[in-house]
Amino acid sequence: MTDRRNGLTYAEAGVDIDAGNALVEAIKPAAKRTNRPGVMSGLGGFGALFDLKAAGYEDPVLVAATDGVGTKLRIAIDTGEVAGVGIDLVAMCVNDLVCQGAEPLFFLDYFATGKLETAVAAQVVEGIAEGCVRSGCALIGGETAEMPGMYEAGDFDLAGFAVGAMERGTALPDGVAQGDVLLGLASDGIHSNGYSLVRRLVEQSGLGWDDPAPFADGPLGAALLAPTRLYVRQVLDAIRAGGVHGLAHITGGGLTENLPRVLPEGLGAEIDLTSWTRPAVFDWMAETGGIAQAEMLKTFNCGIGMVLVVAEDRAEALTQLLTEAGETVSVLGHTVSGEGVRYTGGAE
Repeated sequence: MTDRRNGLTYAEAGVDIDAGNALVEAIKPAAKRTNRPGVMSGLGGFGALFDLKAAGYEDPVLVAATDGVGTKLRIAIDTGEVAGVGIDLVAMCVNDLVCQGAEPLFFLDYFATGKLETAVAAQVVEGIAEGCVRSGCALIGGETAEMPGMYEAGDFDLAGFAVGAMERGTALPDGVAQGDVLLGLASDGIHSNGYSLVRRLVEQSGLGWDDPAPFADGPLGAALLAPTRLYVRQVLDAIRAGGVHGLAHITGGGLTENLPRVLPEGLGAEIDLTSWTRPAVFDWMAETGGIAQAEMLKTFNCGIGMVLVVAEDRAEALTQLLTEAGETVSVLGHTVSGEGVRYTGGAE
């Protein structure tokens, strides 16, 4: 008879449970520094608990968002610069939450790979924790999936899940009217959408990730990996100050597609393209690919990562508040009768 005492193990099939356990231990300090009022349990359980009453809510409505980082991950993996994509993951979720008027409370992540490299995964989770700290939410759980045969060596994928809350009756958008002022908050570059086109442009340019960036100091790969800006704390302060009627996170679809999402039927937006300075990375991409301005504006943020729709009589005060909070604020234009976004001051 065949001796089965030395049969196959899960590790020999490509899944190392010990590596997963080591990762959990390695990231516990990162998760701990994200603790905030309301957290009842941390990593390690079958589920994570959060107490809304302890977080200060009386009649809360929950708001949830999920997102990923897209093919920006390809550049991070190829360059080995993976820490920033954790910040991206958080930002793409919590910047959406705050557009509803919600405060992000907690975050969970999903990390999937063919073979778990603990040091790489730990860098990613450290970035996730940093994003949570900056936005005031707690990293209370997640999943690390080691799936041999599903991913090429060294590859991984990320997904994030954020839950926030607001008091009943405070949801945004609310009260958007003709003549409201559009305040644009500057982006920190491309953020985390459009990277399939970005990578195509880099290929067309003939440059490598280690080559000097034509539009910034340092190597091209690092310049393209600038993390998505987190707007949460600043925008929540603006909402609490009064006068904010709507918020639009400018991601895939650009200003052209995202701003109309917060405008009621019968209202559009007029935006002056000369009201802000477009970062050099967007000029380089447009020139490299011969991309029309209209295509740029509906694909990339073009230098504006968040738009606030505010009452005209509150625009000056809110601009000052946001500027003092460290934002670069531009008065983009205003809401008008009609539909969609109309651009002035440049060719569409």
